[in-house]
Amino acid sequence: MTGPLRVVVADDQALVRTGFTMILAADGIDVVAQAADGAEAVEAVRRTRPDVVLMDIRMPEVDGLEATRRILTGAPGEPRVIILTTFDLDHFVYAALSAGASGFLLKDVTPEHLVAAVRMVRSGDALLAPAITRRLVERHARRDPDTSALHRDLAALTPREAEVLRLLAQGLSNAELAARLHLSEATVKTHVARILAKLGLRDRVQAVVVAYETGLVSPGGRQDPDGD
Repeated sequence: MTGPLRVVVADDQALVRTGFTMILAADGIDVVAQAADGAEAVEAVRRTRPDVVLMDIRMPEVDGLEATRRILTGAPGEPRVIILTTFDLDHFVYAALSAGASGFLLKDVTPEHLVAAVRMVRSGDALLAPAITRRLVERHARRDPDTSALHRDLAALTPREAEVLRLLAQGLSNAELAARLHLSEATVKTHVARILAKLGLRDRVQAVVVAYETGLVSPGGRQDPDGD
């Protein structure tokens, strides 16, 4: 993608908003709006149409989870959402990932990691910290299927694509997938892109959630009986 990277920062703490804004601005990233709660965040996104939203999960009135749902059920061209949290295994974070957030950051993130994360999700990648994200999904997936935003039929996948999805859900990178399956990284990227397209998913984070919620991968790392 070309053009300036546009970001909305939503957090109920003014110091956090100001600090993140200064860090991003110093790296040439345009913070087009700040918001102190979820309702302000939704309005700011509609008004400024940013590429990325940094969304605090716990805010008064309308929280970050509800704001994420409202933002990501809108028209095409919706932004990527990165959840900000102080708890890496918070069930609200899992719910936000299920609702379509592209990843999460702890609030004590380094400036370099913050900038890299914003640029990463803007380019279309998911902000996937494999170990933490897998533990998060394992802990919370399938506990309350009625509230899940992700209901997908895996029958559309080829056997190879299902295999790639299983390994992806275990936290393997493209390079690790390529080595495990004896494929080129380009071929792996093609498989991942097809999986996302067939299942109507935004990115790898949602693919991990789907793999657990459908039972393709079981908590604890055990695979279904049809797996390898």
